[in-house]
Parts: sequence; structure tokens; C-alpha cells
Amino acid sequence: MRNLRRALLVLAAAMLLALPAGGALALNPDTRVTVGSPPSPFSPNKQNEPAVAIDANHPAVLAAGANDNIDMEACNAGTDNTCPFTDGVGVSGVSFSFDSGTTWFQPTYTGFSARNCVGAPGDSDPPCAPRVGPIGTLPGYFEAGLVSDGDPAVAFGPVLRNGSFSWANGSRLYYANLTSNFPGRQGFKGFEAIAVSRIDGPASTGLTRAVVSNQANWRAPVIVSKQNSALFSDKEQVWADNASSSPFFGHAYICYAAFRGQQSTSQPLIVANSKDGGDTWANHQVTPATNNTSSRNGFGRSGCSVRTDSHGVAYAFAYQFGVGLPGQGLQLMATSTDGGDHWTKARPIFPATDLCTAFEPSIGRCVEDGIGGARDDLGPSPSVDIANGAPTGADATNQIVDAWADGRDGLNHEHVMFAASTNGGATWTAPRVIETAGDRGYYAAPAISPNGRDVWVVYNAFTTPFRNNTTSPRNLVGVVKHADVASGGAVGAFSQVHRSPGGDPRGSSQNNLAAEFLGDYVYAAATRTYGAAVWNDVRNAADCPAIDAYRQALHDQAVAVGAPVADPEEPRGEEDMVHHAQKTQEPEPVAPPVQQACPATFGNSDIFGGTYADPTP
Repeated sequence: MRNLRRALLVLAAAMLLALPAGGALALNPDTRVTVGSPPSPFSPNKQNEPAVAIDANHPAVLAAGANDNIDMEACNAGTDNTCPFTDGVGVSGVSFSFDSGTTWFQPTYTGFSARNCVGAPGDSDPPCAPRVGPIGTLPGYFEAGLVSDGDPAVAFGPVLRNGSFSWANGSRLYYANLTSNFPGRQGFKGFEAIAVSRIDGPASTGLTRAVVSNQANWRAPVIVSKQNSALFSDKEQVWADNASSSPFFGHAYICYAAFRGQQSTSQPLIVANSKDGGDTWANHQVTPATNNTSSRNGFGRSGCSVRTDSHGVAYAFAYQFGVGLPGQGLQLMATSTDGGDHWTKARPIFPATDLCTAFEPSIGRCVEDGIGGARDDLGPSPSVDIANGAPTGADATNQIVDAWADGRDGLNHEHVMFAASTNGGATWTAPRVIETAGDRGYYAAPAISPNGRDVWVVYNAFTTPFRNNTTSPRNLVGVVKHADVASGGAVGAFSQVHRSPGGDPRGSSQNNLAAEFLGDYVYAAATRTYGAAVWNDVRNAADCPAIDAYRQALHDQAVAVGAPVADPEEPRGEEDMVHHAQKTQEPEPVAPPVQQACPATFGNSDIFGGTYADPTP
């Protein structure tokens, strides 16, 4: 008996130690979501920009998206010191969980793939010749003459059948992403479009492994954006009205930034709505188009969020960039009360400050962690969620929560901010700092339970100060926090429920090798009993001293000759730039042969995530 008692005490102690900080019982606090990703070589081992959604009618079912290079060629294909995006190969990865985020599954489909392009050391092998083969990204794009280009956004809603939406018809996953024309084909006008893919699960179970494994269950992608020859659509988010109490139950919404012509002169925010399950879309401009330095229009709008409340009111949020480096921009909000057909004029709800306290001249972007670092363009963008009572709307509070990263206190003092509204965005609580001491907020996202009782916030943060060299180690973490909501809507103090192992972001990379790359956002979702979060993670990425030296050389040269300019033909909507040295005919630093000069896991950025039980049920 004494031995049994001792064994039980040891077991109880072990269980207590296994609880994450704050005492929350985790479902699976830290797991890799992009489970199909190989650890090497670069760039197939590169993932970033995660999104996650929970089926409100089947809360054990989750879907996640990511920019995923799983199907790209290896650096050794062709010239060994180039690691390009392979023309025609998609990057919109998709994963699923059917057990509340405890485990994840990434289907393998068939499409246009460069997995065969492994190459060999030396530059004598031929360039990559991709072919139809296995893919870990969205299916159906090659067949439609399109390429899935990332910036993933996912949402669940009801299925339309016989003219009406109902959860009894099943659940539909919407996956929106950037899309380009397949080389040599033209499915749409312009440089980059927004497309949406859809797949349905039965009413009894929602999506299952068998359903998502069958490529034929995916509907053909639909172009959402109203394209013209000068349009570059970017940074979209998708939502489906998932509360049956809403008069517009089932309507779907996608917001995006529309770069018209020269990207720096015209950039309105567009919200598209669909009333037929995503078959057709109408586009509506909700902000001014002109970019300028006036306080009225600001310098462009991007980083949008879109949600609905239990009454069917639709809300669109975006960030209007500030002027200067850094600039104080504005978070904007517009609303629609008729299912997305008409929108109010977007109005400011908060000032927010760019994280652009440090400018990296070699890539023409702002960075936060150091020389040759990862861009930080959209940290102050409002990431928003609403307690709309889905799937029925019966217990909705309709409280709105907003989280973002903010540079108002300058370099090495970046914050994660939080605010809330209980009256449809008419007024808001004062923004407050919620990051753990020592965390330099990079990207953040909130989720509120459908009944409005719990708030979760996930963020990426650097824990090392800005590095003025590329040789000193850096550290990036993912953090998840929870707060209770009182009956009147007051959001309590945030406690940390999870902190990921750190990793060195120098081990991440743009495909052109000129800087790190971690993408533009993180994501969260919630049920009545648990919260889910996904974040960018570099714990498995190895630093490469040869790449560090290359990035330092690029930086030093850019400082010597002046700032770079963006590539006006940037085809993929992601990160490649043209160095100013090329414009001035100065010799360009030469990148190393990656697979020969770097550890095998260089570039191995992943999407990790977790699910967390309500610590105060």
C-alpha cells in the first residue's frame, strides 16, 4: 500500500509538471501542423504564414493553411546557389485535424510538382523540369490553368442545398489564397488574383480523413477578385457567416488589398461577398483608392480581417500604413447590415505604430530582429474575432476582440496589444500591453469563444535585441495566452498557457537567400471548451554561417550605394527583391551553394500549433 501511495504521488506530480504555465490542461500544447514538410533540403522545408479554423458544428474538426514550399525544387537543381520558386508549382499547403488539434494530417494529392528536381552538386545539371506528380498543396489549380500562391485563409460555414443554407446539409471549408496564371495560360487578367477552394463534409461528421484524402471532393477553384490587366490582389482573409440566427447565415466574405497599376499609388481595401456558397462573388470597395501622404488617405491599406456577429452584421478591418519610418498608422473598420452588398465608409478605431523602427536596405523592407532579418510589414494590422454564438447564435455576446503587434515604444520595445468592444465597435477599451516581459511582439492574433467567456491570444516574439550583425544568435518563440471574460464583458488579465521552444530565425530564408523570412501573420480560433493557435516556428531550422556572411555583404553594399528598389515584376506576391547594386552596376555579392555550404536543415521553418482546454471552466 505504501508503494502504491508513493507511485500515485509521483504520477500526480508528473501530471502537474506536464501542465503548461498558468495551469491550463492542454489537449496538445505543442505539435507540428505542417506534418508533411521534409526537414531538408531548402526550399521544400520552408513553411510560414499559418491560418487555422474550427468547424463550429463539429468542433473537433480543424483545418490549417500555410505558405508551403513542399513541392518546390531543391537548391541543387540547376545552379546550386539559387533556390527559386519553381514556375507553375503551388505553395498553398493544407492540413487537417479530426481530434481537436491533438494530431494533424497533410493529404498528398496530384498536381504540378517539382519534387523530382533534387539536382546534384555542381552547376552542370539541367534546370528543373517539373511534372505532374505528388503535391502537398491545394489540388485543382494546375487543371484550371492556375497556380496557388499562398497567403492562406480558411473558414468553415454551412452547405447550400435546395436554395438554403443549413448545418443539416453539411459543413463547407473555404480556403482562400493568392493565385497566378499557370505559365503560358491566362485564366484571368492582371498579375495576381484571389481564388477560393472549397470542400464539404457530411452533416453527421463534418470533414473526415477519408473525405479530404479524395482529391475529387475538392471543388474547382473560383476567382474571387474582379481582375483587370493592372491589378495585383494581395493579403486576403475569408469568413463564412456561421451562426444560424443570422439573416445572412451562410454568406461568405473575403477581404483583400487591391494594388492597381503602380503599387505605390492606388491600393483600396475590397470586400467580396458570396450568397451561393462561393460559386459567385461581388466586389465592393470600402476605403479610398489613392495612396498619398495626407492624414486622410494614408499610404495604403492591407492586413484585413472580416467577421460576422449573431445578427448578421459583417465587420471588415484593415491597417492604413503610417507615413515615414516608423509611421503611426490607423486601424480601420467598416460594417455591412445587408449581407455584404453595401458597406459603411471605413473609419479609424485605433492609432497603431509600424514596427518599422529598423530598415534593411538590402531588401527594401523593415526588419525587427537584426541585419538581414525577417520583414515585419503587417504587425500592427488588426486581427479580430467576434463571439457570435456559432453554430446557432443562441448564446452570443457579440463582443469583438482585437490584437496586434505595435512599435509605439521604439526598437527593442515592441508590444503585443489587445482591445475589445461590447457595442459593435462603437467604442473600445483602451489598448493594453499583454506580452510577457522581454518578448518583442512580432505578429499576434486573438480568438474569443462563441459564448464570449474566454479569450485566447497567440503571438510570435523575438526575445533577443536587434542585432547589428549577422553572427550573433537570435531567438524567436510562439506564445499563447488566455483571459476570462466577466459577465459584463470585461476581459481579465492574460496568463500564459504555452511558450514554445525557441529557435534562431537566421535559419529561415527568402527563396532568394537575401534575408530571413517568417511571413506576415499568426492565427487563432476557439470553441466553448478550448482554444487553438498556430504560429511560425524555427526550432528545427539551422543557422548557416555562409548565408550569414552573404546577408552581411548585401547589407554592407546596400548601405554603401543606397537603398534598393522593389522588383516591379514580383510574380509571386511574396518576398523576392532586386538589389540596388544591380541597378548601379556594382558587383553583387555571390550567394553560396546552399546544400554544400549549409547544414541540411537550413531553411527548415515550420508551422507549429496547440490546443488548450479552458483553464477556468
